[in-house]
Amino acid sequence: MGIDDQNPKIATTAQTSISNLPAIVAGLRHSREVTHKIRYQGHVRELPSRTALEQIRDGLFAALFPSHYGCPDLTDETIDYFVGLTLTRTLAALTEQVRRGLLFLAPENKARFEEAECAACDIVRDFAAGLPAIRTALVGDLKAAYSGDPAATSLAEVLLCYPGMRAVIHHRLAHALYKLGAPLVPRLLASISQTETAIDIHPEAQIGDHFFIDHGTGVVIGQTAVIGRNVRLYQHVTLGAKSFTEDETGALVKGEPRHPIIEDNVVIYAGATILGRVTVGRDSVVGGNVWLTRSVPPGSFVSQAQNRLAEGE
Repeated sequence: MGIDDQNPKIATTAQTSISNLPAIVAGLRHSREVTHKIRYQGHVRELPSRTALEQIRDGLFAALFPSHYGCPDLTDETIDYFVGLTLTRTLAALTEQVRRGLLFLAPENKARFEEAECAACDIVRDFAAGLPAIRTALVGDLKAAYSGDPAATSLAEVLLCYPGMRAVIHHRLAHALYKLGAPLVPRLLASISQTETAIDIHPEAQIGDHFFIDHGTGVVIGQTAVIGRNVRLYQHVTLGAKSFTEDETGALVKGEPRHPIIEDNVVIYAGATILGRVTVGRDSVVGGNVWLTRSVPPGSFVSQAQNRLAEGE
């Protein structure tokens, strides 16, 4: 017995509610094709797929850390086969998603659409070649998390359980693709990461090695932020923009450096907000809930009270 058979009233209501379905479909088509058309260049329908990218992400995670994110029963004899097979499938799927993303950068002509396929192959080939270096950086991040958190009992626990570590893996992969000239797919990867971890890192942000986000919820790292080596952030830290430059028409200027520079060996505690193209000097500590809109020299300790005095509040 179907749901409509169980409740005749629901069935009648459903039939009544779709009696004007053709008119609704026609109205949506008119909005889509005439009055509110938003397709890129008027005709591009081949969008990258979020669902496909989630599967690609899973494959990349598994290739980087096979026993943790792939198959827990791998042996010395089977692990390379597993990684090779996973990468073969994953990189082929990634090439298609990168190709779709590149269509949004190409002018409207057939030749450039054909070039997008070749460019996607080149980008993914170079990305794949960089995976060993990405894993090296991630192991440094993993060790920084383990040594920086007394609650961590093993590297495996950090890798499997810490949202900050998961967000950093997403970012290292997305940043590599972004640098190779495929910006839309990395933005989707960053969005997938944010949904899962509540940590928002723009894929263009530059982050040095041995990076650790503790707890992580609510952390925001803007597009042009630059973070040095051995930096630790706690939950609800924002590295954001203070203001936005407008052009002569009033439109926002894209891509200008507008986010902080965090030098090496800096710790930023929970709730701190650092805005604008300011520099936090190396070996500094920024206390919890600090609102910082000025540069501070190396070796600084910035607390709420000290910052109020320095800002003349």
